[in-house]
This record gives sequence, structure tokens and C-alpha cells, in this order.
Amino acid sequence: MTPPAPPSSPAPAPPLRLLHLDDHLAVIDKPAGLLVHRTAIDAHEEDAALQRLRDQLGRPVWPAHRLDRGTSGVLVFALGAEVASALGQALAERLTSKRYLALVRGWPASEAGVIDHPLARDPELPSAGQPHLEAQTAWSCARRIELPIATDARFPTTRLALMACEPVQGRRHQIRRHLKHIAHPIVGDANHGKGPLNRALAAHFGLQRLWLHAQRLTLTHPVTGETLQLEAEPGPEWAPFL
Repeated sequence: MTPPAPPSSPAPAPPLRLLHLDDHLAVIDKPAGLLVHRTAIDAHEEDAALQRLRDQLGRPVWPAHRLDRGTSGVLVFALGAEVASALGQALAERLTSKRYLALVRGWPASEAGVIDHPLARDPELPSAGQPHLEAQTAWSCARRIELPIATDARFPTTRLALMACEPVQGRRHQIRRHLKHIAHPIVGDANHGKGPLNRALAAHFGLQRLWLHAQRLTLTHPVTGETLQLEAEPGPEWAPFL
């Protein structure tokens, strides 16, 4: 009798694309759907950017900030605890600037603006009774898109907009919550978006993702003092909207 074949090992994860690497920092282009690090909520997940980059570089790494699992783009890691602390302080003191691209429902009424709307500290809990923190996000409309498909029975087409967003702070889910606040939720946002629209567009595009991309992060290098402008161009799935 032939013994059963041993279970196959999972295919090795592809290497992360490095945007910048020196003795103190490693910056990657995080794929959408990849955790920054393992959490209790996603305890079943074994793959995360921290572990993958650590194995890729062969040394410990510390995430300097976070991106939601569904968000792609620029993600900075420190290669030492002191550098991680310095980066964390710079981010807390708003000494950095960030630019995101978001594909949203509908067309904004103007070409640019600032959303000034305090946010509850924890978006996972009811906002009543929580402290509300100052939060502003500057935005501009980069492109208006009209798809020849109906995702709402009231309209024969679907209007989307590509928006550039620059959060002043870094509140949890800040851009996602702010765009929902102005009635332009991000396509693919399961928590703050519209389920029927998300499902219809996922079927139309053949891709289900959160359409939010961290395109640029500008910061002062914590060791050399050099100004770094770190950029990750959107993936090929964004091409129809650029």
C-alpha cells in the first residue's frame, strides 16, 4: 500500500519591493491585503510585512507606523530600536507629510477642500462616551470617472472619483472615516463604505480590495538629517483611474 503523500509546504512569499534601504531604515511598497504585523484579531494569519521583511533582510525590523491591512503603499521600518523611537516621535509631532490616493463613490461638489471633523479615539467602539480627537484631512479631486454600469437602481451609470488625500494627523482610519463623513466612502471599504456598491464593483473589476494607496511619505532621516521623499506608484490595477 502506497503511503499518503506528505502535505505540501506553502509556496514561499515573494520578496517585498524595497523603496529605500540604508543602515537605519528600510522602506517597502506594502501590497494590499498584507498585515503590517500579526495581531490577536488576525491570529490565524501567519504572513505579515514585519516577519517577511525580517526574513528578507536577515535582521530585526521595527514598524515606524501602520497601514491598514487593505491599504497598499509606502511603509517605513526602522532597523534599530532607537531609530524606531525617533521616527515615532517625528510622526507624533507631525514632522512628516503623507499623500494617499483613494477611489471613492460619487463626484465631490468642489475640486478641493479640507475635512475638519474630530474623530472618536477607537473606530471599533461606539463613538458616544469616547474622547473625540482633532482631525483634519486636505483633499483634492484628481479625476472624475463614470462607469457604464448600474450599481444603484436609481441611476444607469456609476460615478467615482480619484481623490488625493493628505491627513494632518494620523488617527486610526482617519481618511476612511473622513471620506465617509462627506458621503464619498472609499470603494471596497467594508467598515465605512457601501456593501452593494463594493460587491458590484468587485465583480466589475474582477478584484476585491480597499481602494486606498499610500503614495508618498516625506520625512527627515532620523540619523543623517536628510529629507527623504519616499514614493510608491499605484499598482497596475489603478491604471484605468489615473
